[in-house]
This record gives sequence, C-alpha cells and structure tokens, in this order.
Amino acid sequence: MTQIADIRFDAIDTEALADITGLLAVLIGEGGKMNAAARRVNTLTRKALTRAIESEAFAKAKPGDVTRLSFPAGLAADAVLIVKTDPKPDQTSARRIGAQLAKAQGKHPLSILLGKAARAEDIALGLALRAYNFTDHKTDKGDGPGPVTFLVDDAEATAKLAAPGMAIAEGVFFTRDLTNAPANVLTTDDFAARLAAMQELGLEVEILEEDDLKKLGMGALLAVGQGSASPSKVVVMQWNGGGDEAPFALVGKGVVFDTGGISLKPGANMEDMTMDMGGAGVVAGVMRTLALRKAKANVVGLVGIVENMPSSTAYRPGDVLTSMKGDTIEVVNTDAEGRLVLADVLWYAQDRFKPTGMINLATLTGAMLVALGHENAGVFSNSDDLSAAFLKAAEAENEGAWRMPMAKAYDKMIDSHIADMKNSGGRLAGSITAAQFLKRFVKDDMPWCHLDIAGVASIKSETALAPKGATGWGVMALNRLIADRYEQ
Repeated sequence: MTQIADIRFDAIDTEALADITGLLAVLIGEGGKMNAAARRVNTLTRKALTRAIESEAFAKAKPGDVTRLSFPAGLAADAVLIVKTDPKPDQTSARRIGAQLAKAQGKHPLSILLGKAARAEDIALGLALRAYNFTDHKTDKGDGPGPVTFLVDDAEATAKLAAPGMAIAEGVFFTRDLTNAPANVLTTDDFAARLAAMQELGLEVEILEEDDLKKLGMGALLAVGQGSASPSKVVVMQWNGGGDEAPFALVGKGVVFDTGGISLKPGANMEDMTMDMGGAGVVAGVMRTLALRKAKANVVGLVGIVENMPSSTAYRPGDVLTSMKGDTIEVVNTDAEGRLVLADVLWYAQDRFKPTGMINLATLTGAMLVALGHENAGVFSNSDDLSAAFLKAAEAENEGAWRMPMAKAYDKMIDSHIADMKNSGGRLAGSITAAQFLKRFVKDDMPWCHLDIAGVASIKSETALAPKGATGWGVMALNRLIADRYEQ
C-alpha cells in the first residue's frame, strides 16, 4: 500500500529556527500578519519575509498559494515557503494549504511553523492526501515525499487532534491504490486477499466463493462473472465497535475489469475500465478508516467482486437470470452489469444483517458523467432523511454530491415482456432507470441511498487534494456520516 508521508508534531523553539535544514514554511495572513515564529524568521533573514509580503505578487496571491524564497541568508534551510492564508481559515482552505505545501515540498524535509495556528489537523490531512503518488508499477519510484514536522505550541494535543485525519488518509490511500491498480494485478483473487488482510486491523472478514454464492442463489452476480477465468466472490467486512444494535451497511460494486461482455465496449478508452471496481474500493477504504480510528459504531461492508469478459461461457443479451431475491431479469445489455452485481449483494445484506440503513456505491453509468461531469456524484434515495444526512456529510467534507430524481414513472422503462424486469432501459434517463432497477432489490422499510460515482472515482486531471487518477471520493463523506449519525 502507498505509504502516507511521515508526519510528526514537535514543540516549537524559536531559538532553534536558524539551524533547521530542508524547507521552512510560514503562514502569513492578510495584511502581512505574522506569528512569533514567522517574526523570528523575518529577523534572521533581515526582513526578507517583509519584502516578499509587500510585493505585488503576494498581494495578488490567493489563500493557499505558496511563495518560495530560496537559500535565505541567516538560515540553514534551503528555502522558506511563505503561504498566504485567510484571516480565519476554514476546513477547506486549511486543507488546501496542506495540499499546496505537499506540491511544493518534493523530497525535501519540511518544517511548518504553526505555533498557535488553528486547524493544524486539517493542514496535515490536506498535505497527506495531496502527497499521494502511485508508483507500484514504475521501475523508478522516485524518492517519495520527505518527512514533515509541524512545529506547534502543544505538540501532544495537536497530534491527538490529527490522528483521526491520518486514519482517513490511510483509508483514502487504500481506495486510491485499489482503483488505480491494473486488472492483471488486481484480479478477483488479489482484491479479496487485500481485503482479508485487514483482519489484522480488527475487522472480521469473510470471503464467499462461487459455491457459496450458488447456494445463496446469486444468479445475477454469478452471470456477470461466468465469462471470466477469474472466480466471482463476495467479501463481507464487519466492524463491531458499537453496542448490540444492528449495523449500517455499505455495499460496493467491484468489477475489476469491464469489457462490456458480449455487448462489447468500444476499444477507445477501454483501459479506463480498471476503475470499475471503484465503488468496492470506497467501501474498503471506509472500513479501513473505521478500524484504524476505532469507530464506536457497527458497520458492515459488502462488495461483489467479478470480471465482465466475453467468452464462450459469457452471459448473453436475451438471457433470463434469477436473482437471490427470486425476481427474474431479462438481459438486454451485458454492459449493464454492475446493477446485477449490486442486486444480489443488496438483497444478501438485508437478508443476513437486517441493517439500520444501506448505502451502495458504484461506477454505474456513463449517463452520470453526462449529467454531472466530474464535480458531483449522483445521489438516488428512497429516504429523505438518509439522503439529507449524506449530502450534509459530503458538503462538510467538500466532496461533491447532488440528489437526483426517482419516480415510479421510470419503472415502465425497465419492464420486460418475458421476465420481471430487464437490466437496462436504454439511453434516456440511464442513471435514473439504473437506480430504479436497484430499488427493486431494496425492501420497502429499508432506508437506502445509491451513489453513482462514475464521474468522481477517477479523473484525468488533478484535484485540490489528489493527483490525476483515483480520487478516493466518498471515504471522507461516509466516514463523517457514520461519525455524526451512528457513533454512540
């Protein structure tokens, strides 16, 4: 797994600043306001900071922007990084400060002179998240980020505040690693093995193999994977940190590679379909975070892991499948496979665990990209209460999400004349009809949200807190939802 930057918290000693090597970072507010450490650096450098912050470039800089002073006189440091800040930075701006410092740091040791500055924990989380660099398959892996030391007034208290953020960062990294991994490496067996290894964190992990799934009657999920040499699986991860109450359930689509099956996708950009297990990746990352921070809640994560390949054994358009629920499904498009996987896992989650609520995640439809681009995930729900709680959590973590409509009127688009339903309603309202399909496998009294993350799971440009590639979207929002709503 990609390692988080080495971040530590030490007491600040202004008399020792001249001898610190590597990079020194100081935070300067509007109007050039400096803390005691910055004033000491300014004195040592013969007011080099004053000259920098009085410049036109600094005046035009946005909060979070970094100005670099190389080889400053009076200091052993190679450079001073001057970060412009808001007078009272909020969570988002503090994380941006950390992210910008991560981009400026490179391989050098970095000391951040915070003193009494608020939101050190958010600066640390932003730095950790943006320092991610997936190098598993490069021969030259580079040096990686250098160590980071936050110099603060109360090191022990600040480290305690930052600890939950580091658990979040590790969960996000785990999700990104899974989503970035190529399908010849992240096979269904390998995926399950990585999840099983989290037993060492205190999770209970159970792997259901194909024989188990056949006994359970998961005909929809098994059909998707029957054209692949890689065996289909369901992995169940339980975190029991609460009392005796029923768990909250997270369900993820884990298609390690999606060719479209017999309804073969176009060749252009098919290589991106290594990320079609992104929903399962998020579930795994959330479960890792909950275990690392010892969350006081009961949560179960279930992921259906399959590969959708064309072969002589692959399922076909025109096939009729029988789901675990017992409903029959006419296959009209083998590329509408994720909903088949989720249908059986959603039913199994309710049948076995009787959860207090469920959220499923999937890179489910290209139509979601058309509707919301890369800025927001689509939120579909049968519960105003649960969807509002999730949207509040997503907004608090600055992870874009937008509620989409659902209505009985769309159901007729997936009616079948030979089965209980068909697995695709065509191009019109494609994301909505996919959600309507999933809703048929959610019991009437079960609060449920479906998150279509096709546009946010992996993108081809950097974001505020991630380089290009897998984002880890959803780990922070779901962790917050559980903390706010379900922890005792």
